[in-house]
Amino acid sequence: MRFSIVPFLLLSIPLAEIATFVIVGSQIGVFPTLGMVLVTAIAGSILLRIQGFGVVRRIQETMNEGGVPGRDLVHGMMIMVAGVLLLTPGFITDTLGFLLFVPAIRDAGWRFLKNRIVILGGPAGAGAHHPGSNRAGDEPRTIDLSAEDYSDSTNGNSPWKRPDRD
Repeated sequence: MRFSIVPFLLLSIPLAEIATFVIVGSQIGVFPTLGMVLVTAIAGSILLRIQGFGVVRRIQETMNEGGVPGRDLVHGMMIMVAGVLLLTPGFITDTLGFLLFVPAIRDAGWRFLKNRIVILGGPAGAGAHHPGSNRAGDEPRTIDLSAEDYSDSTNGNSPWKRPDRD
C-alpha cells in the first residue's frame, strides 16, 4: 500500500500547533498568546490585500502587453495560500504564511514550478489562434452541426447510450 503524506499532515500540523500554543502560552501567558494570533491574522489580511492588488495589477499589465502572466499567476496563488495560512490560527501556519509573502521565496517556488506546468493563453483570450495548434492547414477546425444533423432519438446500437435509458 502506498503511503500518502496528506493524512499525516492533517494530523501532525494541528498537533504541532497545539504544542506550540502550549509552549508559547506557558512562556508569555494566555492573553498575550491570543493577542499574537489575532495580530498575525490582521497583518496577514492587510498583506493579502496589498500584495494581492499588486499581483492583479501586474497580471493586467502583462495581458495588456500581449504576454502570458504565468509567473504572476503563480505568485497570486502563493499569496492566496499565504493569506489562508495567516488567517488560520497557529504559529507554524503563520510562519509559513509570512514566508510566502516574501517575493524571493515565491520566485524560488516559481522556478520550481515553471518547468512542471503548462500555461496556455494569448492576447485575444481563449479563442485566440495559437501557432502550431492546428494539425493540418491554417484553418481552424470547426464542426458545424445543423438542425438536420441533430436528433434526440436514441439509437440502440450507440456506444454513447446512457445506461438509465432503454
